[in-house]
Amino acid sequence: MEGAPPAPGSWLSSLFGCFDDISSCLITLFVPCVTIGQNTENSGQGSFILGFILALIPTVNIVWMIYLRNKTREQFAIEGSLVGDILSVVCCGFCTLAQENREFKMRGIEGGQPPMPRV
Repeated sequence: MEGAPPAPGSWLSSLFGCFDDISSCLITLFVPCVTIGQNTENSGQGSFILGFILALIPTVNIVWMIYLRNKTREQFAIEGSLVGDILSVVCCGFCTLAQENREFKMRGIEGGQPPMPRV
């Protein structure tokens, strides 16, 4: 995926745009703890390992996903609310994880690092 210029106020891909990045979709579907780990690292909220471990703890994983979604929205100045984050995670948890993962990729952030400036 190419890095796209940030569009303040909105997500770069839709909540149900899973097939925009089939690899993220499949990883999220079969091993969501990996996607949560990646999103934790990419959002700057901790390491991959921290996110991975928190994803394995029932109830904590849901709270962590809501927290990460909120922080991702804040990081990219995406409009929304805590209530919207809660509803998204509870109703479409896998979709929210994949959307956040695509968001980081589309904005050029992977492995917790912003893109390197081109010289």
